[in-house]
Amino acid sequence: MILPIIKYGSPLLRKKAFDIDKGDSFSLMAENMASTLKKYEGIGLAGPQVGAIKNVFIIDTTPMKERGTAIVEKVYYNPVILNWSENSIYYNEGCLSIPGINEDVLRPDKIEVRYRDENFDWREEVLDGLIARIFQHEYDHLQGILFIDKIAPIRKKLLTGKLKVLAKENK
Repeated sequence: MILPIIKYGSPLLRKKAFDIDKGDSFSLMAENMASTLKKYEGIGLAGPQVGAIKNVFIIDTTPMKERGTAIVEKVYYNPVILNWSENSIYYNEGCLSIPGINEDVLRPDKIEVRYRDENFDWREEVLDGLIARIFQHEYDHLQGILFIDKIAPIRKKLLTGKLKVLAKENK
């Protein structure tokens, strides 16, 4: 089932998500999120972006395969970032919840993470490059943080008009 994308201006995007319990219907939620992500041709989608204030997000890099990116299709339940590298890089980010706005965001280039997989088993791994970037972007959604919160203050000031229009349209 395709889910509606919650847009900038909705207070849902600023809520901190709750952990998923083993009894939750998490596999159906992930399946619906994956269908939604494919429809909108995004590369990541977090629970709050579809109105589920739960600690879940999915990554699907299929839309970037023509750029030589390895395809990763994965669901992450109750994710945690354990460690960040000291080396950070800028990358131009966008978001399905903030259409029409892309900005450079500085993030660590490597992270160590823990999450529950599709079988609800704990996994730990080290992520780098684009996957680390997407993971951090989606993880921020679970904390009520948007990528525009991490851009340079002058850039955010220049976006004030666009953001006000988006917020007004989506309240």
